[in-house]
Amino acid sequence: MQRKYTGAIVFAMAALTASRSMQAAQDHSFLGDWPTHHVFADGTDFGFSGLYQYDVNDFSDSDGKLDDAATNRRKYFGVYVKKKGVYDGQVVFDFQSKKWQDAYLRLQSRGIFGKDFGAFRFGQSKTPVGFEGNTGSSSPTFIELALPTQVVYENRRVGVDWALTRPNWLAALGYYGGDLQGDNDGRTLAGRLAWIPFNQAGNVLHFGVTASRETRDATTDGRGVVNPPSARFRSTPEAGLTTTYLVDSGTLKDADRIDRQGLEGLWIRGPWSVQGEYLRADTHFDDGKPAYRADGYYAFASWVLTGESRPYSDGNVGNVVPSRAWGALELAARYSSVDLDNGSVLGGREHDWTLGLNWYLGKHLKFQANYIRAFSDRAGLALDPRIAELRAQIAF
Repeated sequence: MQRKYTGAIVFAMAALTASRSMQAAQDHSFLGDWPTHHVFADGTDFGFSGLYQYDVNDFSDSDGKLDDAATNRRKYFGVYVKKKGVYDGQVVFDFQSKKWQDAYLRLQSRGIFGKDFGAFRFGQSKTPVGFEGNTGSSSPTFIELALPTQVVYENRRVGVDWALTRPNWLAALGYYGGDLQGDNDGRTLAGRLAWIPFNQAGNVLHFGVTASRETRDATTDGRGVVNPPSARFRSTPEAGLTTTYLVDSGTLKDADRIDRQGLEGLWIRGPWSVQGEYLRADTHFDDGKPAYRADGYYAFASWVLTGESRPYSDGNVGNVVPSRAWGALELAARYSSVDLDNGSVLGGREHDWTLGLNWYLGKHLKFQANYIRAFSDRAGLALDPRIAELRAQIAF
């Protein structure tokens, strides 16, 4: 309990400090562009990036299965280099999870060949299936990913991909192997198509479809023991500081391949927006067992009380950029559902309701508060926790 309240005090002090700093800096230099990069005479931009998040999770009605927590959520530090229209690359490491994040070099065909055939990226990056999963870690509307995104999203893999973006449509195709941690042996072919009939600031309509096929490989541990290929699908109750999964398929042995599909939609009109997604994963086995399906969906609406719009670019969304010295406020509500019961696998079912409030202070500071009402049932055991979450974030 002491740790929980300490975290809440840290959160409140950070908000107060940011507010006072903002009032003291009439030129807004504190909230504007930070001197973390340098642009050379030829247009090359070299710099450092960082993301720090401190979270507080408070659980009730959890029958003692979920423990309150307050600690760091992410501690990203990275280096990047880019030249507009020619190339960009970055390497990012999370010192909290001790894992590599994005680590790639991307080349723009226009800058090399003089004609735009798209962008080619080499290295570790996010796989396409999962609209919310591909939103930047500093830019989610809610503190944690929705249930189906946690279950289905494949996360980052090492490979090569191609993306072509036009004002009213986009296409992407990628081929990937494992990741930089040496996990997830196998190969994935993935693609994304989106139609964007309206694509102006404050007026966006986006419809997309994604699909991938992951072929699982056996793994060999440090003792030389070979483990057959397997799969697992699970989700926390949209709380990042717990390792308890209310729905969990368990380890599915002898997995041959996983086919993932997604449907995504986004509408932005002034300060209002609606976003939703359906995600599904079908696991096929090489021992003759019937295929296993996990699927789910989410939908949310947001309203920026101060009148700004959620920004949209290259098929995804970012943080609201305030037009006032004291920042921007956003209200949001989300419903998410996931079903991991299929055949003989009783992974459980869960649906969550989430209310959120976001306070954006310039480009670099963000404070979030979420209240979650979760309802789960796994193998006849029901657990319906209430969750209060806070986050203080600094990003550059």
